[in-house]
Amino acid sequence: MGTLPAALGPVTELVGRELEAAMLRERLRDPLVRLVTVTGRAGVGKSRLALEVVREIGGEFGRVEVRDAGAPDTPSALADLAALPALPAHVEGRQESGRVLLLLDGCDHEARPGAAGALEALAGDPRVVVLATAVEPLGVYGELLLPLNPLPVPGPVRGGTAAADPHELQEVASVALFVRRARAADPAFALTPENAGAVAEICTLLDGLPLAVELAARRLRLLPPHLLPVRLRDRTTVLSGGPANAPGRHRSLAALAEWSCRGLDAPARALLERLSVYEPGFGLSAAGLSAEPAVDTLMDRGLLVVVGEERGELRLAVSEPVRSAARDALAEAGGEDAARDAHAERYRTLVGSAQAGLRGTGQEQLLRELAAEGANVTAALRWLRERGDAEAAAALVLGCRLPWLVQGRLREGLEWCDELAGEGGPALPDAVRARLADLSGAFALALGDPQEAVRRHRHALALGKGVGDRRQNALVSAHLGAALLEAGDPPGARAVLVTAHNALEAMGVTGGAAGAAASLAGVLRAEGDRRRAQELLDRAVEALRRSRDGRGLAGALRREAALALDGDEPARADGALREALRLYGSVGERTELPALLEEFSLLLMRTAPAQRPRTVRLLAAADTLRAATGAAVQDEWRSAAERARTDLGARLDWTDFALAWAEGVRMTASEAVAEALSAPAPSRRASAGPAPEDQSLTPRQVQVALLVSEGMTNRQIAARLDISEWTVVNHVRQVMRRLGCSSRVQVAGAVGRWA
Repeated sequence: MGTLPAALGPVTELVGRELEAAMLRERLRDPLVRLVTVTGRAGVGKSRLALEVVREIGGEFGRVEVRDAGAPDTPSALADLAALPALPAHVEGRQESGRVLLLLDGCDHEARPGAAGALEALAGDPRVVVLATAVEPLGVYGELLLPLNPLPVPGPVRGGTAAADPHELQEVASVALFVRRARAADPAFALTPENAGAVAEICTLLDGLPLAVELAARRLRLLPPHLLPVRLRDRTTVLSGGPANAPGRHRSLAALAEWSCRGLDAPARALLERLSVYEPGFGLSAAGLSAEPAVDTLMDRGLLVVVGEERGELRLAVSEPVRSAARDALAEAGGEDAARDAHAERYRTLVGSAQAGLRGTGQEQLLRELAAEGANVTAALRWLRERGDAEAAAALVLGCRLPWLVQGRLREGLEWCDELAGEGGPALPDAVRARLADLSGAFALALGDPQEAVRRHRHALALGKGVGDRRQNALVSAHLGAALLEAGDPPGARAVLVTAHNALEAMGVTGGAAGAAASLAGVLRAEGDRRRAQELLDRAVEALRRSRDGRGLAGALRREAALALDGDEPARADGALREALRLYGSVGERTELPALLEEFSLLLMRTAPAQRPRTVRLLAAADTLRAATGAAVQDEWRSAAERARTDLGARLDWTDFALAWAEGVRMTASEAVAEALSAPAPSRRASAGPAPEDQSLTPRQVQVALLVSEGMTNRQIAARLDISEWTVVNHVRQVMRRLGCSSRVQVAGAVGRWA
């Protein structure tokens, strides 16, 4: 058994590296392995991992060598190792004892070419096993790589308002490392509900980079946890104070950043500085990087890292502390303003070009892309405000209407509208101020304040009268009508919506007319005129399907479900709500999803009593997701949800209820949608005969099918049943789909078999 060299130094505690250490041990023990290179950006802990693994298994080798690749004596030592005399194949019955384990640390920058050449010479000797550490692969034949990433960081706090849970955070590796190093600096330190949020933010700001986390923990001698994130938000390079016996690059993040960028050519350095003004999570195309040859160079060096993926496109970030150092260099060179101008213009273009597709076929993809780029859109908006370009800022806010409503960024959107269009704000044309006032009304309504929404929409109409934009005024009137309906004023809503709907239809504004029709259907339902409400809703649904406005269609389907429940058709309501759930899930909806989950939960209680635990989970998820948006809920609906919770609590064992509620609280939006869609569909009600029931037709659809079998046209059926022709078209399509027919002749044949 070999003797470990003193160069290994004192034992170092590894935190969050159990898997990587196990993988490295197994590779080094493999008799066929000659070279393993641990790769990763500076400060990630490559050397520490390698040293600790060598300490653990070094005794299994006949000889262990530890060398610094950049040391002056390393080339001669490697040459001596390459000229090793023949070693005995077996010593004390152990084949491995004849092998040599070489740890070559820091094969970077100037040391890289020499290290690669020496390792190529050693690669042919079956007695020598090399463990190297480097920022990027050495490119030697037979090299096995073990990439080392920063430690995981905490995710966002669920619910938006709840405090971070110290017990959950302690399970996150970066937080666990921070706590251990903080206790070394201050033995009295403990992770508590009061400081847990600050610690989570610190670890996130530092990207989970172990060296940065350790330096931050040392700062607790000087700053309390809640003040440390404030210091780090602008520049992480303020951190310093590493051990005196550590390499110079490990004593401060500024030194680490400088060392990381050493040797970059001019194009790569210029690109790095340009990208330093981008918030983490930008896409290749959004940043204009699709044809940049320097991207691969920066990624190989760990200076540009992948932080996610959205619809097949990588999401990137400039790693900390390199990003902070690059921004400092950019500012010193006088280029920061130009870089931020270019960044803002790129995102203005991105949002502007998305407008045409947001209400049509490209809605799903565009909404998800804009959500992924949300931090950069906000950064562009802040820069436009800072430099005083109010009109450009207003145009960007208006372009974010649908994305922010979908993402649940309601309070933020309202504040931007008020800042730009409120009293004391910048001078803007009345047309722009009118559109901002209208948008602020949409945010107020989504936040659960219909009275305030009515006030804002009326202000928008007053501003728009002098502008003379008939289309915009008609859209504002439609929004006002929807707010009046939510405020409990159906007659007022009807008066506004009828005019708006007619105007929008006359101007060919399909999406706006469909939205007004859906709202007007809600008014007619409130007044008890279900037949006309259904006719209007059928037309709206058909128009929204044609335009591929998924979010608008989901809203109309929710109204269709309400009408179905009024008519005691739970199966039809279930189908409409499930389709709405799928549509909301596809676009990443956050604002309207909580109410839809509650509507589905109440229906599930009625149709599937055995699904009570699932219903509890969905109600809990709805509560949590709504809290994240900051929206309130009307008293009537809140009472219905509270009654449901009370009933479920009474019918379930307390432990089962609490467990189901806790599971729902932890659900993401996509998980809640999947949970709802996995519920069993309700059984269909019996109808006129056994065959129609088996084929899942509603009574109205049976009537339509019978008249189709008599050879009647859609117009004749509409006159016979006193419904609109649009409604007949929709029913015929449903009949054909549910009966598996492709023509009216086949429908007639299926009806004939019922007899």
